[in-house]
Amino acid sequence: MAQTLRTPDLEAQRTAMKKLGFLVGAWSGEASVLRGPGQWTELVQTESAQFKLEGLVLVIEGVGRSKADGALALQALGLISFDDETGTYRMRAFNDGRWLETDVALADGGNWISWGFAVGEFRTTTVLRVDETGEWTELGELIIGNRAPQKMMELRVRRIRQG
Repeated sequence: MAQTLRTPDLEAQRTAMKKLGFLVGAWSGEASVLRGPGQWTELVQTESAQFKLEGLVLVIEGVGRSKADGALALQALGLISFDDETGTYRMRAFNDGRWLETDVALADGGNWISWGFAVGEFRTTTVLRVDETGEWTELGELIIGNRAPQKMMELRVRRIRQG
């Protein structure tokens, strides 16, 4: 017997996605990325966030270029959507030839989201905030086994253009 496909509640999805509107725009600033033990790369960072599919998906693209020589050092693309059946935000992200799918938590009444993933004894957590001054900060931490969290990425950008 074939299953009946559930009709998604597009209005509920769009309403939920509007809560991520604080990210929409073009952003520019700096980032630091850990590339190996004690090997930090300083970047000029841009972020672009825009809604697609009439507000059903938020696309975020980050590009980092080395401050030392302008070489492309980081490219990341994230697609965030809302599952109206489970009431959860989901993200599929791509970076350095890898991808992941993860839940995204949205702060109640706040302009921040968080996500993470685990592979074996390795876990990550990332928190993205837009503060009251309009600055987007992002802090990514790596946890290996029972060790204390270690900073693996820090980003600080400001909006240069709405939408």
